[in-house]
Amino acid sequence: VQLQASGGGLVQTGDSLRLSCAASGLTFSRYDMVWFRQAPGKEREFVAAITRSAGRNYADFVKGRFTISRDNAKNTMYLQMNRLKPEDTAVYYCAAGLSWTSRPVSYDYWGQGTQVTVSS
Repeated sequence: VQLQASGGGLVQTGDSLRLSCAASGLTFSRYDMVWFRQAPGKEREFVAAITRSAGRNYADFVKGRFTISRDNAKNTMYLQMNRLKPEDTAVYYCAAGLSWTSRPVSYDYWGQGTQVTVSS
């Protein structure tokens, strides 16, 4: 199983980015997909999840700004991030699980992470 996260970069406050997570080696449509993030010196935290039936869940701090989606035909998950803030600066990781949870320890499959840096 391989999850490849991409799309990060250096942006300014208020800008947008779209992250992608391309999956291989698993039946993508059968998995709930999740984004986590980890800032320097902080624990990895839940950002957003999309279930196999396209149900969505968001952390409170991204509601109204971030949108998670998936394209099962392309085995890819996305995170559209709008109105970015400096506190969104972190490495963003994607993960796959048979039943989503906000706890990172519950996931066996992880992407390598993509850096998002938001300057003030």
